[in-house]
Amino acid sequence: MKFNADEFKENLTARLKRQYGKDISQANSHDLFDAVSASALDLIMDNWMKTRREYEKKPCKQLYYLSAEFLMGRALSNNLINTLIKEPVIDVLKSLNLDYNLIEDQEPDAALGNGGLGRLAACFLDSLATLDYPGHGYGIRYEYGMFEQHIENGYQVEYPDNWLAHRDPWEVKRSDLSVIVKFGGNVAVAKWPNGTDKFYVDNAEEIVATPYDMPIVGYDTNTVNTLRLWQASSPNGFDLQLFNEMQYHRAVVRQNDAENISRVLYPNDSGPSGKALRLKQQYFFSSASLQDIVRHFVSEHGTDFTKFPSYHVIQLNDTHPVVAIPELMRILMDEYALGWDEAWSVVTKTFAYTNHTILAEALEKWPIGIFQELLPRIYQIIEEINRRFIMELREKYPTDYQRQNAMSIISNGMVHMAWLAIHSCFSVNGVAALHTELLKTQELKNWYELYPKKFNNKTNGVTQRRWLLCANPQLSEFITRLIGDEWKKDLSQLKKLEAFVDDEKVLKEFLEIKQANKRALANYLKETQNEFLDPDSIYDVQIKRLHEYKRQLLNIFHVMYLYNRLLEDPSFNPPARTFIFGAKAASGYRRAKTIIKLINTVAERINNDRRVRGKLRVIFVENYRVSVAEKLFPASDVSEQISTAGKEASGTGNMKFMINGAVTLGTLDGANIEIVEEAGKENAFIFGLTADEIIKIENEHSYNPQKYLERNPNLAKVMNQLVDGTYDPSHQLFREIYDSLLYGIEGQRPDVYYVLADFSAYVEAQEKVAAAYTNRMAWAKMAMLNIARSGKFSSDRTIEDYVRDIWKLNKVIVK
Repeated sequence: MKFNADEFKENLTARLKRQYGKDISQANSHDLFDAVSASALDLIMDNWMKTRREYEKKPCKQLYYLSAEFLMGRALSNNLINTLIKEPVIDVLKSLNLDYNLIEDQEPDAALGNGGLGRLAACFLDSLATLDYPGHGYGIRYEYGMFEQHIENGYQVEYPDNWLAHRDPWEVKRSDLSVIVKFGGNVAVAKWPNGTDKFYVDNAEEIVATPYDMPIVGYDTNTVNTLRLWQASSPNGFDLQLFNEMQYHRAVVRQNDAENISRVLYPNDSGPSGKALRLKQQYFFSSASLQDIVRHFVSEHGTDFTKFPSYHVIQLNDTHPVVAIPELMRILMDEYALGWDEAWSVVTKTFAYTNHTILAEALEKWPIGIFQELLPRIYQIIEEINRRFIMELREKYPTDYQRQNAMSIISNGMVHMAWLAIHSCFSVNGVAALHTELLKTQELKNWYELYPKKFNNKTNGVTQRRWLLCANPQLSEFITRLIGDEWKKDLSQLKKLEAFVDDEKVLKEFLEIKQANKRALANYLKETQNEFLDPDSIYDVQIKRLHEYKRQLLNIFHVMYLYNRLLEDPSFNPPARTFIFGAKAASGYRRAKTIIKLINTVAERINNDRRVRGKLRVIFVENYRVSVAEKLFPASDVSEQISTAGKEASGTGNMKFMINGAVTLGTLDGANIEIVEEAGKENAFIFGLTADEIIKIENEHSYNPQKYLERNPNLAKVMNQLVDGTYDPSHQLFREIYDSLLYGIEGQRPDVYYVLADFSAYVEAQEKVAAAYTNRMAWAKMAMLNIARSGKFSSDRTIEDYVRDIWKLNKVIVK
């Protein structure tokens, strides 16, 4: 991209004047951020328009990635880096006596996602554009994200994440492309001119879906793809008559109800109204996206839908957008008069499905009553899909009634979205080798036996542009000096670093960079949370969504054990350690929120105890998000990947730690297995039960948590401290955690995620970490070997795998 400093300066000045009526001397930091971003978008816009024209000029197969989440992070630095103009922009700002870092910090994280699902989607979009593949995202423009997490008296408290308080300079509103999405009503029948039945929905609630486009800028290429996000509103939401009658609340009820659809990510769904809102969200963006895709196809190719799969492949990111399958059937049949078989042929060649979970409770299903009331025509179509499917099953398994019932898309009063996806899609993929194998042999065994050719594995990856080049500039510059810059688009080039792992001078410089990143994190947390970190301590970091299977509980139990031992054993003198947690718990997930309270309660006790000062510290990073992660990954020494074996589908945080030189402490779960295969077992710390061992225990019903307390008095003491008043004078605050581990509650067996079973092995692994860290050169070599062997875990590799095996895309070079 050509960059003219004088033109950029003029554009910046003009934008400040036009947008805010200010010159540079009067502008505040946010004004400057907005103007710098808008000026950069002007430069990007040329390539964005060229990309769209190129796709229209040479019609080609394009990917559409439907996801409830896109955890994009901040856009300014990422876009400037990808267009290779970050340094020139910084120079322009310096010439105006402006601090780029201060300007960058004004950008809020786009609150469009929460965890690994959304961040994976963002990495995929970056890789698609960088590799010059025509691929776009569709999702929801959440007004308040999931929530902004505050910690008050140790508890998580949710506040609106008002990331759109100011305008987002990176989005373009496309009101001309709005569509109508319908809910409720009654299914009615008319006739097409040829005499066949034409179904339509009468008396439905209409919602306007308005698209906002974000540019997805490829690295060092002209390709700029699109993330299109839908915002909900009512076409007639304001009732002036009611307002004039002074019924002010009633006057805006319809508008408020409509806007609720795109207001919050993952609203609490513990009750029927929450479930209905979630289903509304999923249908809203799925229907809007498909209407948009079909409209564009018809304008370019007419109504010969036999060509549709040749130009479109739609990847469903987990079960949230699976309702798109019957929606495309509806559009083809009810709006374009296709017969069932014609429409089904198009649908089954268009959709592919990614499964992201092994947890049965996470495979979405909807109560029939809610589904049928909200989406009556869609429910009819699913009924017909299921009727035909059951006929297939009866033909294949005529006497296996149990299998027929277990695989029915509609059964036991529920609509099973994963079953609908597997039956309808031409590809079903897992996201790590172990995850895919467990799907085939355990959770989805019946389906794999029915459709073996559909199943395949696509191990996740992360984009090195965001998580190394942008997040860790010092390490990036160091790597480039050693091996050149090809790694930025080909992460396998990092293998060349192996030539330097015995060079003491190189290892010392690597440790200096790590130490600088640790100091930067310490300064950030001192400034934002008034927390004091020792950069000379081991930074042991667990940052991920709070869920019991991810076992933050195991981590804090070990911290409690260490604290006890430091107080009881004067001869115990391990290296100083700082345990860092970052996690949000779903607003309705009570036990997860109690674990956050436990972590903060233990942290308060330890951090205020002079007896362990300089030896042990615990930090809970408030409101964990992408921009904070970009500070945590570069500073980490130890990567905590301690989920129960067989429960984590893949994980991508493990990969981000690896490319930033943190050493994995983990179980053989998810992508940890492949990380250890690449890095070597000697360069990681692996512990705990394996997935096969857990399956054996569960099949034998032989698990007894009490025996682990009998064998290990240290564990028994930690457990008792939950309820003996050590951390809670009431003795009740952490009783639920205690009971869930020892006795089981709410119909579950005790210790569902084997925290007690793995505790001793975890403590032993932690002791090995502490011992290894004291040999600084050996530790640096281990960390550098992790970086050197992380090439497999680029999302570029993942995308090439999808393209080769599922999507069948061709590169489109934008000139």
